[in-house]
Amino acid sequence: MRCPFCNQDNSKVVDSRPVEDTNSIRRRRMCESCGKRFTTYEKVETIPLSVIKKDQTREPYDRAKIQGGILRACYKRPIPVEKIEMTIDSIEGDIFDSADREIPSTRIGEIVMEHLKDLDAVAYVRFASVYREFKDVSTFMDELKKFMEP
Repeated sequence: MRCPFCNQDNSKVVDSRPVEDTNSIRRRRMCESCGKRFTTYEKVETIPLSVIKKDQTREPYDRAKIQGGILRACYKRPIPVEKIEMTIDSIEGDIFDSADREIPSTRIGEIVMEHLKDLDAVAYVRFASVYREFKDVSTFMDELKKFMEP
């Protein structure tokens, strides 16, 4: 790592610690040439992921879309924000664990529903009603029956 003060590339790590709420590490470094200290952040580089939409078009993966859908499903539910964020992180982990560079949007929807089922029954039904595009009450009741089965 190059020193931002003297531009030499011989620095050493003095201290490392994880950064809260992110998947990065904060490193405190000291330049062996000039002796000045500086901070760097190290983050895992993720493989760019494309989402294959229902119409077969592709677009880059966007965490904000999943977050928006889950927040709408959890609207006015007694679920702590921390638990929602943990659920989104877990969903994202499952998505990136597939090790493919492309994932169908239908698979993402299924992963989200699996996690919402464990988080909150009402949020699950809300999300499922939009995701499954229920046309009538009978299809809605069929989904409820699936949820109520052990």
